[in-house]
Amino acid sequence: MKKIMAVTVTLCMLFLVFSILPIHGESELYSGVLRLHVLAHSDSEEDQALKLKVRDGILAASGKYLWDCDSREEAESAILQHSAELTDAAEVIIAAEGFSYPVRIELGQEIYPTRNYESFCFPSGEYLSLRVIIGDGAGKNWWCVLFPPMCLSAASTSAAAEEDCIAVGLTTDQYSMITETQDPVYTARFRILEVLEEALR
Repeated sequence: MKKIMAVTVTLCMLFLVFSILPIHGESELYSGVLRLHVLAHSDSEEDQALKLKVRDGILAASGKYLWDCDSREEAESAILQHSAELTDAAEVIIAAEGFSYPVRIELGQEIYPTRNYESFCFPSGEYLSLRVIIGDGAGKNWWCVLFPPMCLSAASTSAAAEEDCIAVGLTTDQYSMITETQDPVYTARFRILEVLEEALR
């Protein structure tokens, strides 16, 4: 009963707040983005360092296949087509670092919290995600945006970055939403989305 009341109150609050906050197409943003999620074997210093090396290897290997993609659908197809090569790239790094952990690569929907990436901020929600699971996958993990290519530090809010993002399907409003990370309107809206998801679980 308490949960029903909490959901009802939350929905009423959302109705009131959403009536005054601008809507910039979060659902369309979710469907146009491919996230990267690398899970370390454990929280040990060695396993966390290995996670970052595997991350770099996955970014380098996937970059060759995603370079010419013009949409998330194309990116998804490229990842599926080359998943074996991505797995091999991760395995080579793991072995070269002296570990014998297995690695699994999975592509599927995954729920993400609101995340800040330097000058970018993505709202919480369910995104298509490339999961790279090292060993037990029980350690601290690493998130980023694989497509559009925002994982690299070269990504910025420059005019060139905006052109690249819009070229692969993000609208001008969506680009503004993920780059105006200091705007209290967007911050509040992202938090509201998180509260709604938690209440409905």
